Amino acid sequence: MATRAVRGYRTISRDAACLLAAVHEGGSNPLPDAVRRWRAESSERSLDLWAERLEEPLVSVALIEAIRPLFKEWVNRKHGALSFHLTQMLTGHGCFGQYLCQTARRESDTRCHHCLDERDTAEHTMTTCPSWMEQRTALTAVIGMDLSLPAIIRAMLSSEIAWQAVNDFAQEVITAKEEAERRREQEALDPLRRPRRRRMRRSGRGDLH
Repeated sequence: MATRAVRGYRTISRDAACLLAAVHEGGSNPLPDAVRRWRAESSERSLDLWAERLEEPLVSVALIEAIRPLFKEWVNRKHGALSFHLTQMLTGHGCFGQYLCQTARRESDTRCHHCLDERDTAEHTMTTCPSWMEQRTALTAVIGMDLSLPAIIRAMLSSEIAWQAVNDFAQEVITAKEEAERRREQEALDPLRRPRRRRMRRSGRGDLH
């Protein structure tokens, strides 16, 4: 349920999916003051227990550790919806060489097809790959130069504008990566569509006297 809510891959851990989705009990119906206080206290205890469970994550460690210092702000935020591409960027489960090779088993290695770095990850895509310099410049103009995952989470929570800037980066970049992946798959199925190398012409000058 939580994985569907954040539009993520099934391979995302339950803890990470629930954390991204901010799944917690709550109600919208008007309640008497006493019951409302009880529900608020109960919700607060539930959040505390949830936070304790996340103190030593075994999977999705980077994402959980990035959100954990701002756990209640994340769960109770008033802005920010998670798109399919934004979830990919935050979790690293998506169109990245490392995921496609080691988890999805659709690539033979983990390299980046856009800059030939040996390991293509969400972090590499966000911070390093030169193919996305234009998109990265637009992003840092809004949220600052620190593109570590904790800094990105802080920025997303700071304002709706910053959240949208991160979402726009993910949307544009991962869409391009997905299109490139589809082209590679089509070329693998149809050898005639593979780009051909140009053959060097022999000048024959060495035979002239």
